[in-house]
Amino acid sequence: MIDKLVKIQNELKAPKSQYNSFGKYSYRNAEDIFEAAKPLAFQHGLFLSISDEVIEVGGSLFVESTATITDGEKSFFVKAQAGLDLNRKGMDKAQASGASSSYARKYALGGLFLLDDTKDADATNTHGKGPQKAVATPVAKPQLKINSEAYLKAIQAVTNKQVTIAQVKAKYDLDTVVLGSLLKASKAE
Repeated sequence: MIDKLVKIQNELKAPKSQYNSFGKYSYRNAEDIFEAAKPLAFQHGLFLSISDEVIEVGGSLFVESTATITDGEKSFFVKAQAGLDLNRKGMDKAQASGASSSYARKYALGGLFLLDDTKDADATNTHGKGPQKAVATPVAKPQLKINSEAYLKAIQAVTNKQVTIAQVKAKYDLDTVVLGSLLKASKAE
């Protein structure tokens, strides 16, 4: 499975075919990545899927997208988050959530296929609205399971202010229950 994913990562070409006339830069969107990835996944006998979940972290809403590729037995996935502002000026709630979903999906797919966006103005252009909140999660992170030894150590370390939640997230994949527990522990005196 890993050899097939590596081949796709090396073969995939997803050009920046979109153009932002206001910011005067080219960029790629999730649909551009899908268009390039689906034939390669099919060629290598792999199934590509993406899903979204709305999560709350520290009182803020995020769309968390998970891009998964599988051969039916083994799977690899990458998660990315984008901030969700349902009161975004000029957008109804469906448009605002769709924009956040598209952004998170683009970065989840980009992480899965190792697409480099450092030269992409969309990766740094905030359109005057402050920093974007999209973070790709590495594929190889283990899931931090509730009540596991690692979980109990993480809770203790966060409670004692020895590590931050960001440091735990850098090492482990966290579901919303575990993340909520860590947030609660970080606020404990």
